[in-house]
Amino acid sequence: MDIKDIQNLIKFVSKAEVSEVKYKTKDFEITIKTPLGGSEINYGPAPAVYHTQQQQAPAAPSSAPAAPAATEEPAAENANYVTIKSPMIGTFYRKPAPDKDLFVNVGDEVSVGKVVCVIEAMKLFNQIESEISGKIVKVLVDDATPVEYDQPLFLVDPS
Repeated sequence: MDIKDIQNLIKFVSKAEVSEVKYKTKDFEITIKTPLGGSEINYGPAPAVYHTQQQQAPAAPSSAPAAPAATEEPAAENANYVTIKSPMIGTFYRKPAPDKDLFVNVGDEVSVGKVVCVIEAMKLFNQIESEISGKIVKVLVDDATPVEYDQPLFLVDPS
């Protein structure tokens, strides 16, 4: 039996969805085990699922006329602000270390190049600098939570 025959046997076993196959000749013996049919499967805890965008529950029919007005005001209010977005995927931290102070708080003035947070990606802590000058109006992400590329982190009033 050559390597191509073994590869074909492995493909056959995976497609057949069996848990174990033994092939034996007088000169050769091979056993292929898969976790498909047996009790050998060890299930770990389910992976955590993180949702980065907050979803609003649909308004009740009785309050439907009031809901659009309430959502339009903050949208118009936020139109004057500039967003600092995440340049990478990672974990967002507001402090340089657990025992240190926050980089920025709501109401703090930031200038171009000022570090506003740290994003950990692959065990590297990347300092994220402000690309605009202004006042921090809102922090959009909780400390020590995952962020995605281009996800809004802060709202800044540039005036």
